[in-house]
Amino acid sequence: MATLIVSYPAHEGARFDAAYYTATHIPLVERLWTPHGFTGAEVLFPAGDQPWKASVLLRFSSQAAIDAALASPDTPQVLADVANFTDIAPVIYRAAD
Repeated sequence: MATLIVSYPAHEGARFDAAYYTATHIPLVERLWTPHGFTGAEVLFPAGDQPWKASVLLRFSSQAAIDAALASPDTPQVLADVANFTDIAPVIYRAAD
């Protein structure tokens, strides 16, 4: 299993619509990336005053599956949807298998 971690750093005035994120964005990711080896997501919202608005662990069958999802023609649709729930530039990194 491989993990792509996406975190949204908190800053004053930052907009993050958690309801849209969980109800619309994550299902979009699931629908578009499952054919490429996406296996699930764990969304984390911090309790109290934390340095992140949200983080998500996107699970894939392998590092190659992450590469396939990111290179897919559907990825621009996933990225374009980000503006619908936040104005925060996400921090994205991979965890080892």
